Amino acid sequence: FGLEDQVRPEARAAVAELRDLGVRKIVMITGDARPVAEAVAADLGFRPGVDEVFAEVLPADKDKAVAGLRERGLTVAMVGDGVNDAPALARADVGLAIGAGTDVAIESAGVVLAGSDPRGVGGVIRLSRASYRKMRQNLAWAAGYNVVAIPLAAGVLAWAGIALSPALGAVLMSASTIVVALNAQLLRRVRIAPVD
Repeated sequence: FGLEDQVRPEARAAVAELRDLGVRKIVMITGDARPVAEAVAADLGFRPGVDEVFAEVLPADKDKAVAGLRERGLTVAMVGDGVNDAPALARADVGLAIGAGTDVAIESAGVVLAGSDPRGVGGVIRLSRASYRKMRQNLAWAAGYNVVAIPLAAGVLAWAGIALSPALGAVLMSASTIVVALNAQLLRRVRIAPVD
């Protein structure tokens, strides 16, 4: 007579989505026995030689496992929900706490998922990448304006007959602010919620 936990279908989708998003290495750190952990990893689509399974890990050693991954030069995003995960969440480059988890895990993490669906991790990655892209676009737009319009309004090329009136420079500065704000609003199009 044996009992086993069922792997949530959302977990399989979460691992597949992380692979689609280009996450190079997915690591499972668990206190479960090695045969159980390896069976779950195989069920989730972990590939030997690419991903790792840390099994039979004591609560204090989760933090050491994350530290070891960071020492190997990996950027680590740790997802957890329990008291035992809190030190590892704090040590990771990005700690993601499951919203239905313990208060200690939530306090230790940098990001808190609103629900308990592991597919939310993919939404965090998509939003982070889109935000970074928008930040670079807006920085380029604002810097471009300052590099071109301000010197022209100051009369740097007036000797060549190229000048920009200070009033038009002020209008362009306002337009630049509007363009940056509108560009940032495009982040609303990023799909964050998991697709069922």
